[in-house]
Amino acid sequence: MDRTESLPAQTLPPGVGATDPGSVLLPGHDVPLGRYTTVRRLLPQRQRRMVGAWCFVDHFGPDDVAQRPGMEVPPHPHTGLQTVTWLLDGEILHRDSLGNVQPIRPGQLNVMTSGRGIAHSERSPLVHPPLMHGVQLWVALPDPARAGDPGFAHHAELPRWRDGDLDLTLLVGAFGGERSPAVAHTPLLGAQLEARGPAPATLRLRPDFEYGLLAMSGSAEVDGVALAPGALLYLGAGRTALTLRAAPGSRLLLLGGVPFDEPLVMWWNFVGRSHEEVAAAREDWMAGRRFGTVADDAAPPLPAPALPTTRLKARDRSGGLRG
Repeated sequence: MDRTESLPAQTLPPGVGATDPGSVLLPGHDVPLGRYTTVRRLLPQRQRRMVGAWCFVDHFGPDDVAQRPGMEVPPHPHTGLQTVTWLLDGEILHRDSLGNVQPIRPGQLNVMTSGRGIAHSERSPLVHPPLMHGVQLWVALPDPARAGDPGFAHHAELPRWRDGDLDLTLLVGAFGGERSPAVAHTPLLGAQLEARGPAPATLRLRPDFEYGLLAMSGSAEVDGVALAPGALLYLGAGRTALTLRAAPGSRLLLLGGVPFDEPLVMWWNFVGRSHEEVAAAREDWMAGRRFGTVADDAAPPLPAPALPTTRLKARDRSGGLRG
């Protein structure tokens, strides 16, 4: 069984309960996405696989795409998850097998619920802004939502407010007395924090949530840990408050949720519970079953890679093997 490394004893900062396992800085690693885009993958990692039900975090850019095609990800499948797309710069055109064709621009949110199966593509339009910068995240769906109908929602308007020197935008969940219109199937939080001044900011948190903080641009400091762009700081659970400093103009993404206790098998674009479930999804995709055809996209679908020669095993949220 894989285990996370034990953390040294530490003095707990104000607002942190005794159940907090400590902070873990996750620098991420580069992964090619399509032909022209490289992302920094922050989750899953060996040290930490999930934050609440957030099971996958990719941060891309800022990239100069003025003379390049930008994002080019042809039709591909998903099961057992929601995709959450948030842009700081640029434009991406979403197409899916439900017939949706929807551009997303900065300040807007796309949420696609795969349920038992959906296919989509993501491309920069032919004429697109010169910069591309954003995040795509996956949320693991619990039983029985993961076997439900697929769906897609575009949210052009989201709750926004100012708290001291922070501008907040609520992507998912409830926070600061506001609630996002995005549908969530487990208690969850996603919020952008944009620093407007140098003063430290304190946010009230739920002690039953675990949290992570991603620096998308600029710099920040939390609990004496410096956070550079493209790094994710896992903050643990048991916190009632979070105090941070950020350079003016910095944009951070606060993720949180109740720890997700269902073991997962994550392979390629599928989130399941067993080797057999994932193998069946792969077989259906390659046979042209279950996932449908992506609207208005004539590109050949991405072929699934070969399954590994060893059996896929379920892992818990900390990376331990189950079964």
